[in-house]
Amino acid sequence: MKKFTLLLLFSLFFNFSAQAQVDGDQLGGWYMYFWNTDLGESRFGLQGDVQYRNWDVIGDLEQLLLRAGVTYRANENILLTLGYGNITTGAFGNSNDTSSESRIYQEALLPHRISERIYLKHRFRYEQRWVEDQDFRTRYRYNLFINIPFNQPNLNKDAIYLALYNEVFINGQRDIGNGRIVEIFDRNRFYSALGYALKDNLKIQAGYMLQSTNSIDKGQLQLSLHHSF
Repeated sequence: MKKFTLLLLFSLFFNFSAQAQVDGDQLGGWYMYFWNTDLGESRFGLQGDVQYRNWDVIGDLEQLLLRAGVTYRANENILLTLGYGNITTGAFGNSNDTSSESRIYQEALLPHRISERIYLKHRFRYEQRWVEDQDFRTRYRYNLFINIPFNQPNLNKDAIYLALYNEVFINGQRDIGNGRIVEIFDRNRFYSALGYALKDNLKIQAGYMLQSTNSIDKGQLQLSLHHSF
């Protein structure tokens, strides 16, 4: 009984320490550039993003994410993507330790308009992940985007708009190697921002995202540039 009690206390302490490594009350910062382009008059194109994520507002690296893909426009309401991402993840706090991940993903984006001023997009993404020191993993993601312009009925130049999204992440398998198990639910991200269209093809957004996992909720300041060319 004594050994069991000591083991239980040790387990509780270890779990508390692991969760306490990340400060959920500390505001994080994510700075992002998204781009896309069509390849001439064809149905094919390219898209990608660069994201610099910090545990704090700036300085403590959380992740550097580089991603690019080839797109195919099946019709005006379906855009398909095959892409690759490389992710460097930093440890919270003073440590300079990092880990790496390579990722292949397939994506379907379904935009549509439900009224004069409400623009929706559904994004379905399937990821194959090679994370350092883990077994091969997969993950499913669904994101609902909503953009609502205030001062004009479209999102073209000079539009001021509300940008919202909610994305849920589901792990494809729980066993990641060496006896380690993850939950089926990976995380959820809820985002709200104010956007401004500098040009028809160039928009800037500033907002706040709440990322929720099984162990922590953490707020993120987000600044992003969205560029089509």
